[in-house]
Amino acid sequence: MSNNLLNSATRTAVVTGAGSGIGRAVALALTGAGWSVALAGRRPEPLAGTAALAGEHARVITVPTDVSRPDEVDALFSSVRESFGHLGLLFNNAGTFGPAGVPVEDLGYEDWRTVVDVNLTGAFLCAQAAYRLMKEQDPQGGRIINNGSVSAHTPRPHSVAYTATKHALTGLTKSLSLDGRPYRIACGQIDIGNAATEMTDRMRTGILQANGELAVEPVMAAADVARTVVHMAELPLEANVQFATVLATAMPYVGRG
Repeated sequence: MSNNLLNSATRTAVVTGAGSGIGRAVALALTGAGWSVALAGRRPEPLAGTAALAGEHARVITVPTDVSRPDEVDALFSSVRESFGHLGLLFNNAGTFGPAGVPVEDLGYEDWRTVVDVNLTGAFLCAQAAYRLMKEQDPQGGRIINNGSVSAHTPRPHSVAYTATKHALTGLTKSLSLDGRPYRIACGQIDIGNAATEMTDRMRTGILQANGELAVEPVMAAADVARTVVHMAELPLEANVQFATVLATAMPYVGRG
């Protein structure tokens, strides 16, 4: 096999948070492009829904997984090894915003920990497990794409936990990208702004702006983000989109504040 090409044996992926939103859209885009996909998420029912939408001819497995728990992450990647024999892609997507609209001084410790455990520790645990598998497999290598956010660049009001984890995720992406070089493991990050998902529903009714006003914000289709992820995923391992920002064109991001 040419090092520059993906074949059916290497077009295998793990998508975390695959039961809804961006994760579901990316999983469906990957299966539509001929990838075999392990659907991971905390709740079995939404994962089954994603699998049903992929269609009876799609090669998918569903693996209920809490990415903040090391034992469940290990079980996820063991299932991938057993089912597919190879891992070409990890889309590190699972995440939570935490309680909305809570000022710094009122954010509870457990709420902080939940966001950190899912968004940062969960991303690390999945990346670590993927890295180990990609390093050992033949052919060696693969790709990790982390789901960042425009909050990895610029915060919203009352988003301290989410923003801190998304900034940290950028450091994780850079470190993985560097450390993966000897083993043909590429790592990039997609920073998304206002994709139409359950997490952004409140933007359609009015969300707090940096000047203290409430404003309705435009959103974009999650499928537009998914197409970008598929493009990143299908590059040869000799090429990498290190960072990509995909956002609703008219959202108040450029010049925010």
